[in-house]
Amino acid sequence: MSKKEKEKEKEEIKDDAAVDVTEEANEEANEEKTEPTLEDQLADAKKQLAYTAAEYANFRARSAKEKEQTYSNAKGNVVAEILPVIDNLERAIAQDTNDYEALKKGVEMTLDGLMNALSKIGVEAYGENGDSFDPNFHNAVMHVEDEELGENIITDVFQKGYKIGDRVIRPAMVKTAN
Repeated sequence: MSKKEKEKEKEEIKDDAAVDVTEEANEEANEEKTEPTLEDQLADAKKQLAYTAAEYANFRARSAKEKEQTYSNAKGNVVAEILPVIDNLERAIAQDTNDYEALKKGVEMTLDGLMNALSKIGVEAYGENGDSFDPNFHNAVMHVEDEELGENIITDVFQKGYKIGDRVIRPAMVKTAN
């Protein structure tokens, strides 16, 4: 072989070797891309943990704000229902009259308005003579033995009880029999 042919053959061998080295480098690079290192996995886990912690903090803040707004709205609704009753009481006080019957009628109407306002917000009064005594809803402050009445019957109501749904706001103060 001539010198030129030998050099040409050496160059081809070098080119083939360079191609082989380049292909190996590309394969290693591809392997690195598909298989992240432990440090990369740890960094990703830390990012996700920080993101989750931030989301949870935002959720807590948002929930607290919504709770406060709900509470504030509920108070506002209650006050709005009671304001007409306050207006009626103020008008009754402003009247210069000695008419007891008119005053009594005005107070009764105001009481009816207040009870309607309480009814609108879900408050109901309970505790009537003849009802059955329930210690979950009634507070017995007196007891009487009377053979004519049944067992655990309310004979007198000293103070009505009030509840919203099943939640007792104030138990009824009663006198029971037997």
